[in-house]
Amino acid sequence: MILQLPYQVSGNKIIEQIASQMKDKKLPLITDINDESDHETPIRIVLTPKSNRVNTDELMGHLFATTDLEKNVRVNMNLIGLDGGPRVFDLKALLSEWIKFRTQTVIRRLQFRLDEVESRLHILEGLMVAYLNLDEVIRIIREEDNPKTKLIKAFKLSEIQAEAILNLRLRNLAKLEEEKILQEKNDLEKEQSELTKILKSKKKINELIQNEIKQDTKDFGDDRRTTMNESAITSQALDQTQLASSDPVTIVLSKAGWVRAAKGALEDPQSLNYKSGDDYLSSVPGRSNQFAVFIDSTGRVYSIVADTLPSARSNGEPLSSRLNPPDGAYFAGVISGNPNQHWLLSSSSGYGFFAKLEDLYTKNRKGKTCISVKGAEVLLPSNATSYGYPEETYVAAANSAGKLLIFKSNELMEMSKGKGLKIIGINSKKFKEGKEKMVSAIVIGPKDSIRVYSGKKPKIIRPDEFENYMSERGKRGRSVPPFKKIDSLEVEPK
Repeated sequence: MILQLPYQVSGNKIIEQIASQMKDKKLPLITDINDESDHETPIRIVLTPKSNRVNTDELMGHLFATTDLEKNVRVNMNLIGLDGGPRVFDLKALLSEWIKFRTQTVIRRLQFRLDEVESRLHILEGLMVAYLNLDEVIRIIREEDNPKTKLIKAFKLSEIQAEAILNLRLRNLAKLEEEKILQEKNDLEKEQSELTKILKSKKKINELIQNEIKQDTKDFGDDRRTTMNESAITSQALDQTQLASSDPVTIVLSKAGWVRAAKGALEDPQSLNYKSGDDYLSSVPGRSNQFAVFIDSTGRVYSIVADTLPSARSNGEPLSSRLNPPDGAYFAGVISGNPNQHWLLSSSSGYGFFAKLEDLYTKNRKGKTCISVKGAEVLLPSNATSYGYPEETYVAAANSAGKLLIFKSNELMEMSKGKGLKIIGINSKKFKEGKEKMVSAIVIGPKDSIRVYSGKKPKIIRPDEFENYMSERGKRGRSVPPFKKIDSLEVEPK
């Protein structure tokens, strides 16, 4: 529920902005928005979350970041400084300048009062002299042609003191009383001492300024119309994975680089309709709020949220419409699932490594480099975590010469990018001539079987036969009779 709005922001504008996101399917966490404002409650905008599992703090943080619910107000603070020149102040500099100005003002005020007090004390000293010599002073004023000079000379007065005496009416002069003069003199001397102490102490000046500000706030201040406090809600836009619902999907990639997502598990993705001249390449299960990672023939990876992919009811859409792969590159595989899953990435040169899925994420349409291929082909990635990686899992690799090699997964290292380590031995001369290459590398569990394809009919190699093909990583492996070549490998679940 929204009950307050920033300065110069209308409720209609907020409703329009939120409704626009809902219409564009960029805010699936909200199912409805209602304006319940009336004369008693001027602002009352009610949002209906999709379910009670929606984190309302995160939702409001997203709205703060993507609508005018949080708004910056620009202030032009181009002012004349104390040095007499104009400049643009930030808030800290402006407050510092004001404190400096206020300090100067208070010091000038105190100094002005101190000067007044000292001037009055000087006159009182002269009046005290006049009181003690009242008869002589009256005589001089009555009889002398130049009484001012005579007073100065007779009583060692200053011109100011003599002028103050002469400015008094005679009746006032006659009424001068020592007690009144001494009382005023004592009061002024106390004030003089206090003013002098304040002017000599920077700490006392600061305390005086603080007390005056507090008193002004008390006398003239009013309640803030906008409160300032620490908010538990952080203004941060949610990414697409947080906004999307978490539903199971199957992501299907074709050989021509067209992609689509089917709801739930898809038993036979190869049976889907494909465009003329196109065919099935790869599919992977995932969830609608997870990233689908695509890898191209140059070894670059790209990320798209599965929820934004077209439905499997159509032929999908080409990845090139959303991504910018290098010229001549084609897409060679798709990965999705939990960000902490590990996948085996490899190339036809016989090298590869394990990579954590979240390390492959990127928001760049041009992707980022992952596998160093250098003239080799990128092979289909293999999910390692599904089979218990890294505990008690194996890597099975085959080359086009009909050799199969199986070794423990812990012999291969985890990386985020690079060429990796040698998985299976490939004759370098034949590889350069295009006569031999690694055709497949997969991760299997200790109880899984391997489907070895050479043509359409596969041969099943069961766990009790693994020993025949077990060796160290990087070895040539052994032939799989009766095949003279191997096209690909697949996991045959237990």
